[in-house]
Amino acid sequence: MASCVISKTAPPGASLTPAQVDEVVTHACPACDYRGQRVLLIIPDGTRTAPVGLLFKTLHRQLAPAVKALDILVALGTHQAMSEEAICERLEITATERQSTYRQVHFFNHAWNDPAALKQVGVITASEIKELSGGLFSMDVPVAVNKLVFGYDHTLMVGPVFPHEVVGFSGGNKYLFPGIGGPEILNFFHWLGAVVTNWSIIGQKWTPVRRVVDRAGALVKVDKRCFCLVVDGKNLAGLFVGSPEAAWEAASDLSRDRHITYKNRPFRTILSCAPKMYDDLWTGGKCMYKLEPVLAEGGELIIYAPHISEISFTHGTLIEEVGYHGRDFFLKQWDKYRHYPWGVLAHSTHVHGLGAYENGLEKARARVTLATAIPPETCRKINLGYRDPKTIRIEDYANREAEGILLVRQAGEMLYRLKSDRSAAAEASRR
Repeated sequence: MASCVISKTAPPGASLTPAQVDEVVTHACPACDYRGQRVLLIIPDGTRTAPVGLLFKTLHRQLAPAVKALDILVALGTHQAMSEEAICERLEITATERQSTYRQVHFFNHAWNDPAALKQVGVITASEIKELSGGLFSMDVPVAVNKLVFGYDHTLMVGPVFPHEVVGFSGGNKYLFPGIGGPEILNFFHWLGAVVTNWSIIGQKWTPVRRVVDRAGALVKVDKRCFCLVVDGKNLAGLFVGSPEAAWEAASDLSRDRHITYKNRPFRTILSCAPKMYDDLWTGGKCMYKLEPVLAEGGELIIYAPHISEISFTHGTLIEEVGYHGRDFFLKQWDKYRHYPWGVLAHSTHVHGLGAYENGLEKARARVTLATAIPPETCRKINLGYRDPKTIRIEDYANREAEGILLVRQAGEMLYRLKSDRSAAAEASRR
């Protein structure tokens, strides 16, 4: 697998132009190399900020005249399927363009829980898992992936790189796992990340979960090329093309520079405003993950999202049974909870945050309150606080950092850390 990375990076505050993106795509994917071939383009769903449409249109313009097929597979992980209209919006194309310029492109949604849609590609053995996880686990982990990838000559993955609560930084082989992976591998490495904790993983480059994801990716024996995007606000700050491992490694360095905001001290109150792209708490939980490192012990983080009325479109019933708890709540009652999907347990711990469980009592490090359309009785049932979103005026939280109050207007992608953690984080990322 080639380790060469083709890349372009914009100066801080600037964006790569469409012409620069075209130059990278032309260099990375010469049309002559794809003549008569079938190409599958794997893209993220609508919960990731990135100019996916720009990359799709550029790749289509470059390859469509030469290839036999150029199709789309949405890397949903366990998120809900996207409609044709939603996929068009993700690709930034109109209904008219869909019926004309892009009429030959087939759209597919990943189906993580449909055995007929998956192919097992191998097993990561217990001895490998023990080594990769630093001794935390020792078990065989079956690896399955969407079998569509085996019907194409080339697989191109397009997606952004951000600090991530489970794997450290998103991107690269993460577009295979969990993007288009099966339940066993997805549940395993999400729980591995939860055991290590979001606090220890997020914004770290080399993590046990990244090692597992890359090992699983190596079992998918298809031609793979990855387009890793780093966005800075609305700007495309960088584009890195190469193997999933090499492109991700280069992009994660830029993400670390652009996507981490450092604060001098923790905050007793944080109002974390969820953008509309998070349409349930399963995705909106990122508004906690990215801010937990600057939430003071005993403080309160409020997820403000009046538009969210569902806990999870996919896993809501299970989460209502389990509730939101810290890692130790589950580990110290493992026989009771081990039969639940481990990915659900992981999500629970990430939204709840750090805490302790002793003598049958749980003590959270801090409080998480929902100011959403999820009713108060449901919030109580799932072990989270409730605030009526109508009682919150966002501007009341603005410009009060000196008082220990932080307002984050567009939460979920930028990671917040304390300046005192900066050198330790940099050292951990190099390991």
